[in-house]
Amino acid sequence: MSFMNWIDERFPATKVWNEHLAQYYAPKNFNFWYFFGSLAMLVLVNQIVTGVWLAMMYKPSATEAFASVEYIMRDVEYGWLLRYLHSTGASMFFLVVYLHMFRGLIYGSYRKPRELLWIIGVIIYVAMMATAFMGYLLPWGQMSYWGAQVIVNLFAAFPFGIGEPLSVWIRGDYVISDATLNRFFALHFLLPFVLAALVFIHIVALHKVGSNNPDGIEIKKNKDENGIPKDGIPFHPYYTVKDVVGVGVFMIFFLGIVFFWPDFGGFFLEAPNFEPANPLKTPEHIVPVWYFTPFYAMLRAVPPMLNSQFPGVVVMFAAIIVLFFLPWLDRSPVKSIRYKGMLFKGAIATFVVTFVALAALGTLPSTPTRTLLAQIFTALYFAFFLLMPFYSKMDKTKPVPERVTK
Repeated sequence: MSFMNWIDERFPATKVWNEHLAQYYAPKNFNFWYFFGSLAMLVLVNQIVTGVWLAMMYKPSATEAFASVEYIMRDVEYGWLLRYLHSTGASMFFLVVYLHMFRGLIYGSYRKPRELLWIIGVIIYVAMMATAFMGYLLPWGQMSYWGAQVIVNLFAAFPFGIGEPLSVWIRGDYVISDATLNRFFALHFLLPFVLAALVFIHIVALHKVGSNNPDGIEIKKNKDENGIPKDGIPFHPYYTVKDVVGVGVFMIFFLGIVFFWPDFGGFFLEAPNFEPANPLKTPEHIVPVWYFTPFYAMLRAVPPMLNSQFPGVVVMFAAIIVLFFLPWLDRSPVKSIRYKGMLFKGAIATFVVTFVALAALGTLPSTPTRTLLAQIFTALYFAFFLLMPFYSKMDKTKPVPERVTK
């Protein structure tokens, strides 16, 4: 006890523990959808730890990068495990974050007073995409090289003489080269620590306004004589134990993929990436990793204008930017899907089908039929957001109870 007093006099350890765990009251009706926030933090730690170890043995050189990955896989003791934990972790990171964002979407976690919390979350998502894109080049395989070539060249589509200098600045050269690999490696190593800082800010913002719940009721508005929310329970030990169970189940699936199916049928690790990068040999079908494919499908769905892909680039970036405005697009008098009507539920269902369909179309070679489908689903994607002020206001909602339910 005296040792803790000594620490507390110099660092607020007990105060932080109480405010953010032991005496942080969370709604008592959390369900399955509330596992994914803690799982995202777990995978982020996995990515940082395995990434640091891999960086110790990786060579950020165009002549040595691919061979260094082979060396890690074949000669470093348990190097194959580190590499697969990292590559599988990248896909699982996006999977749990997509599910975490979907939970926020269905339960209205972006609504007042959590607008800033949602915006910070979207910034985390953008930082994840930047980190993953830069890491995509590092194995220096065929798909890494040509995928990066295609994506970086998109910046050349910017008009008014901006595009070409911008793409050269990003590459550090006129083509994807040693300079590109070096700067992408440096930024890929740095950005996860930026992500960790953003996650810390995200958690601080969450604990300021309090956690949302499946009913969308603010538990801080209904407190007992001691100032404790009547519908809240301490996060520790109740939800820490629950999260441990979720982690256990998640690790079964995660390690099952790592040990038995690390390429996941070519979705996590593409077959062309097991060949060294060859600037003189283009793969038959260049496609990004699955978590980028919905936006890649939108990019290809927009026809070029004056031999420029700039309209497609605008649509691709707009698909991400629109997420920032979600808190002000939803005009429904209730937060949670539990009390919203069929208009919103139908819109959510259509959005899920749309996003999955775009992801599938982004993995396939382009044909006239697939391009038409991508155009339809792109229009539906934007319709979900841009029409939300109208259908969310017209929707018939149910009365929200005064206390949280199960």
